[in-house]
Amino acid sequence: MVISLFKATPVLVAAAAVTGSLWAAGSANAQSFPITAQQRATATEVAQSGVPLSDLKADAPQSYTVKSGDTLWAIAGMYLKAPWRWPALWGMNLNDIKNPHRIYPGQTLYLDKTGGRARLLIQPPDATDPPTVRLSPRTRIEKLVPQSLPTLKPHLIEPFLSEPEVVDDPDMSGAPRIVATQDNRVLLTRGDRAYIRSGSAMAEELVDDPQQPQKAFRIFRSTTPLKDPDSGEILGYEAQYIGRALLVRSEAMQEGTNPDGSRRMDIVPATIDIVDAKEEMRVGDRLLPEPPQQLTSYVPHAPQDRVDASIVSVYGSAVANAAQNQVVVINRGTRDGMEVGHVLAIMQAGNRIIDKTDPSLSEIKLPDERYGLLMVFRTFEKLSYALVLEITTGVKVGDRLTNPF
Repeated sequence: MVISLFKATPVLVAAAAVTGSLWAAGSANAQSFPITAQQRATATEVAQSGVPLSDLKADAPQSYTVKSGDTLWAIAGMYLKAPWRWPALWGMNLNDIKNPHRIYPGQTLYLDKTGGRARLLIQPPDATDPPTVRLSPRTRIEKLVPQSLPTLKPHLIEPFLSEPEVVDDPDMSGAPRIVATQDNRVLLTRGDRAYIRSGSAMAEELVDDPQQPQKAFRIFRSTTPLKDPDSGEILGYEAQYIGRALLVRSEAMQEGTNPDGSRRMDIVPATIDIVDAKEEMRVGDRLLPEPPQQLTSYVPHAPQDRVDASIVSVYGSAVANAAQNQVVVINRGTRDGMEVGHVLAIMQAGNRIIDKTDPSLSEIKLPDERYGLLMVFRTFEKLSYALVLEITTGVKVGDRLTNPF
């Protein structure tokens, strides 16, 4: 039976541990995230019996006080061998945790292993009811700051929710382009003004509607082909993100006069202001409309179907090997059943060696070994972006990915 917790506490325990909530826009109102039927069923089962001790890590702490800077993934990893199995932790205190998408600093968690099963409590297992304390009302003024912990550190993922873009056309010929700069500047940066034309005919996307929010665009440079390391198929082209701009004036047609006095129609390009620059921009760079910000709920979980995938590239191509908290591209997308939150194991291929103990000196292959985990956070049709969560050595292009274990 799960020990009852204090009813008055506003803090959710580590049963929320890898629930996976993160606002792409930076908000912390995670209580609106839905709980799937499968997650609730798992939690209900655990609530009745606890977690087997074999599922706990050998060094799981007897108690832990949540502190600012913690993440739900890290806390779950302290207790469970498979931290993506967060519904099991939730089930340890299901009666008191109606929605597990919150956990706050300052809460102390206690591990109870009585009866050969594990449970997490927010008071020591042998604690008695606290004495009655009579309180007098007082006024206290504090700044309201969201303090709930994210699943992962938000700054690790948020830039990549808008930066990477996978396109089918390597030239992005259908996208608007910068055609001129103010004062004939060669390079543009934040605060500069530029002029753009639509990719073909006059485009609705370059029409400024005063009744609607100001339109925003992301600016891209050259594209890099993303090739499947197994089949050699080009799965898409990754556009190099270099900045962001706001539409100031619409593209238009304006009547003019030729030197001979005849009338003509002039194309007047749209006007943009550069509001963010990752690097300097120039004439010829392409623009894509900025997608609306959306609430993204990360619920780390293992794929139900068997996965056999590979790493296609390290985002940014600045290094050959990816480290922890870096982003990689994998050769599986929505057409292959990839979902946001899928956790995959990174495998290191076993070496082929000569068995010197065999008189015939036969060649053998050592087993593949898991040396890391990653989580998918953005999907396209044939590709997905994933964050490296855990790693013991550098991740490189061609490394295999399988279901976690």
